[in-house]
Amino acid sequence: MSERVRCLIIGSGPAGYTATIYASRANLDPVLYEGIQPGGQLTTTTEVENFPGFPEGITGTELMEIMKKQAGRFGANLRNGIVTDVDLNASPKKVIIDGSKEIEADTVIISTGATAKYLGIPDEVKYAGMGVSACATCDGFFYRKKVVAVVGGGDTACEEAIYLSGLASKVYLIVRKPFLRASKVMQDRVADNPKIEVLFESNTLGLFGDNGVEGAHIVKRKGEADEEKFDIAIDGFFLAIGHTPNTAFLKGQIELDEAGYIATAGDRPLTNIEGVFAAGDVADPTYRQAITAAGSGCKAAIEAERYLAEKGL
Repeated sequence: MSERVRCLIIGSGPAGYTATIYASRANLDPVLYEGIQPGGQLTTTTEVENFPGFPEGITGTELMEIMKKQAGRFGANLRNGIVTDVDLNASPKKVIIDGSKEIEADTVIISTGATAKYLGIPDEVKYAGMGVSACATCDGFFYRKKVVAVVGGGDTACEEAIYLSGLASKVYLIVRKPFLRASKVMQDRVADNPKIEVLFESNTLGLFGDNGVEGAHIVKRKGEADEEKFDIAIDGFFLAIGHTPNTAFLKGQIELDEAGYIATAGDRPLTNIEGVFAAGDVADPTYRQAITAAGSGCKAAIEAERYLAEKGL
């Protein structure tokens, strides 16, 4: 037997919890399923210093716990569970939780986020929060006047390297290919930046350090006759090889862009399906910040409230 709800929120994190706070205060009686990683990507971040209202900074886990507590204060129904199937074209929408429980929802807010791509070396896990990061804008501040490395050769990697060069004393850009895939303007900016040293045809074999990242083991021209292995001394290691939006369960159900992000109507969280809204990194390949995710969660809840009012639901 299915359960009927007015507003179902899929995924936690800044977007999901903010949407829940607004939906609860609007008396929408929202139900939120936290997903595989309650609190989202932010729970893997140590110190958060750029979220307004916390002048001394706060850990990502603490920030998510505060948001969750605030959502609960207004009576939101917060649940553990993973969405395994959906029928968003049904009326009401049908969502399957953990392969068995069916929820019927008049409105759905999707805030499942995006997952950073990693190289797959064990040291990325070992030094998580101790020098390894997938967000220069989030964590670059901690590496002022230090030496860092950025992995990647596209526009994002170049942008991260340029951003970090304004904080760090030196930036290595570790590029797998013998060239940059980035646009010409970004290539020129990297080449003209005296703080950036590009290591072409290079791969990271591992990281080392006693109490955090102190360096990286690099191999150049791996497998070639002139293969060369060497170490670089660094304080921070930034991944910039892309993100994967958590939308696999939505394929064929909703309009996605070529990278798999949910397509929305400009700066509004509207999807191509009436009554379905998207918030946070799952629909944002550009900013990927906690504050922008929270703002989009607010918008999604307001749009859901308006939709329900217009439909008399």
